[in-house]
Amino acid sequence: MEPLRAPQDPQVNTTLSGVDTKPQPPTSGAPMEGLNPSPAASTPDQEMPPTTGLLPGETVVREGKAAILFPSANEVFYNPVQEFNRDLTCAVVTEFAREQMARRGVKVVVPGEKERVVVNLADEKKEETEMQTGEEGGEEPVVTASVGECCKNGLRVLEGLAASGLRSVRFALEVPGLRSVTANDFSAKAAALIARNAQHNGVTHLLQASQRDASMLMYEMRGKKDRYDVIDLDPYGSPAPFLDAAVQAVGEGGLLCVTCTDMAVMAGNSGETCYSKYGSVSIKAKYCHEMALRIILHSLDQRAGVYQRYIHPLLCVSVDFYIRVYVRVHTGQAMVKNSASKQALVYNCVGCGSFHLQRLGKRTTQGNHIKYSAATGPPVGAECEHCGHRHQLGGPIWGEALHDVSFVQKVLSAVSGNPSRFGTARRIEGMLSMVTEELEDVPLYYTVDNLSSTVHCSTPPLLQFRSALLHAGHRVSLSHACKNALKTDAPPRVLWDVMRYMTVCGGYVVSCRKSPIPGVDLTVCGGYVVSSGCRSDGMWWLCCILRV
Repeated sequence: MEPLRAPQDPQVNTTLSGVDTKPQPPTSGAPMEGLNPSPAASTPDQEMPPTTGLLPGETVVREGKAAILFPSANEVFYNPVQEFNRDLTCAVVTEFAREQMARRGVKVVVPGEKERVVVNLADEKKEETEMQTGEEGGEEPVVTASVGECCKNGLRVLEGLAASGLRSVRFALEVPGLRSVTANDFSAKAAALIARNAQHNGVTHLLQASQRDASMLMYEMRGKKDRYDVIDLDPYGSPAPFLDAAVQAVGEGGLLCVTCTDMAVMAGNSGETCYSKYGSVSIKAKYCHEMALRIILHSLDQRAGVYQRYIHPLLCVSVDFYIRVYVRVHTGQAMVKNSASKQALVYNCVGCGSFHLQRLGKRTTQGNHIKYSAATGPPVGAECEHCGHRHQLGGPIWGEALHDVSFVQKVLSAVSGNPSRFGTARRIEGMLSMVTEELEDVPLYYTVDNLSSTVHCSTPPLLQFRSALLHAGHRVSLSHACKNALKTDAPPRVLWDVMRYMTVCGGYVVSCRKSPIPGVDLTVCGGYVVSSGCRSDGMWWLCCILRV
C-alpha cells in the first residue's frame, strides 16, 4: 500500500476538514515498509520546521516533543489521560532499543543523558566487550543512533491502532535507533491526519501512515523477514481480535505492547464474556486488577503457543482504568512445553476471600531430563476450611512472574537519571520502584481492609500487619495494583491467625454478636465472639496459642 501523503501534497485531495476520505489504492505485493529517508532528511541533529498550517477548527496538542494537529470535532480519538501510558511506553521501547542495538554494534544516544545509565556492572562489561569486538577484529568502529534519525540497522515499529498518530510521532521524535515507524488506522480521516502530523513534526523520513485493517496488516507481515521488532496495540476496548495476528507478526525476541481498557469484563463482572475473549474466567475479588494482568498474559501465551512461540513478560502494570503489558515473544518448541506448568486455576472462597492456586501442568527436572505430567489436585476441599463456604473457580491465569526485574531496574534508572524527559517522570519512578519490590513468585494478593471486614473488626495499620507476617518468618511485599494490598507467601491459615491475635490483643473493635455472616466463625471460641471487650482471664489462652 502506498504511504498516505499530507494534505499539502498536490496528489492528495483535501476537503474543508483537511482530510481525504478516500484511501490511496494499494499497490499489489508492496510490503508495509517504513519510508526510505533522503540524505537531507536523515541528517543528525536536523530539526525540520513545521510546514503544515492549521485548518479551521483545528487545535495543536503538545505532549513530549510532539505537536499534534487535532480537529475540534471528535472525528479522531485522543485521550489526554493516557499520557502516562505513552511516556512509559517511550521509556520501555528506548531501553529495549538500547539492548537490541548494542547487539548490532550500535550505541543509542538519548537527549539529556550525560552517559548511559548502568545498573549491573556485569551487563556494562558485557556490552563493552560486544561493542569493542568490531575494533579488535579490524572492523568498522561502533556507530551511534540519535533520536529523529533513520538508523539503517534499526528497529521497525508498528502502531496498529494509531488514531491521531501521537504515539508514533513521539516514537520518531524521542526513541533512538529506529529504522521505520508504521502508524496504522482503519479510519481514512485518522490515516490522513497521521500523515499531516508526520509532516507537521518533520518525521516523514521515519513515519509512514497506513490505512488498513490492523489484523490483516499484521497477518501479511508474518514472514520472518517482514516481522516488526516492536508492535504496539492500544485499542478502544478489548485487544482480543488482534492478539492472534500480533504474536505472529512480531519478530524473534521482539517487543509486544498491549493495552486493555475493558476492565469490567476482566474484573469479574462478566466471566463468560471474559472467557469468550481471553479463554479465562474472571471472578470478582479484591485482587481483580492483578488477575486481569494474568488473564491477558495467559491469552497471549496460549495464542503464541499455537505457533510454537512463547512469551517473556518484561513489565505489566495496572494503571487507572486500564492495564498495560510489555512482553517479548520468542520461538522454541522445547520451551513451549513449559506453558501448561505456567498456567493456574484459582479457587476463591466466597466467604472469607481465601484463595488457592492449582497449576494446570507439572514439570519435573531429573538431571538433564525434563518430565511433563498432569498436575494433581484440587488444593481445597468441598468447603473452605476457614469459614465453611464454597469456592469459586476462575482462570486459567498466568502463574509466573509479571516482571523482569533487571529490565525494570534499567528503565527506572534511565528515567531517574533524566527526569526532564517525560512529563510524568515522577509517577513512572514511583510505579517502577513499587514494581521492583514486589514478590516475583507470589501471584495475587490480599487486602487488609477486606480481611478486617471479614472478621468485623476495625482495620489495623498496614505496617503492623506486615510486620506480624515478617516476624512469623514469611515474605511480604506491597503491590502496585492496590494501595492496601499485601503479597505474601504465608498460607491463609497464618493470615487468619494474625487477625485473631489482633482482635484479642490489638485493641481493635470487634462486633460482639453471633451471626452466620461469612467469616464470623474465624473469631469464635467456645460459642462466644472474641472482642476487645471480652478480655477475661479465660480468653488469654487464645492469645498464647495464636501469637505470631
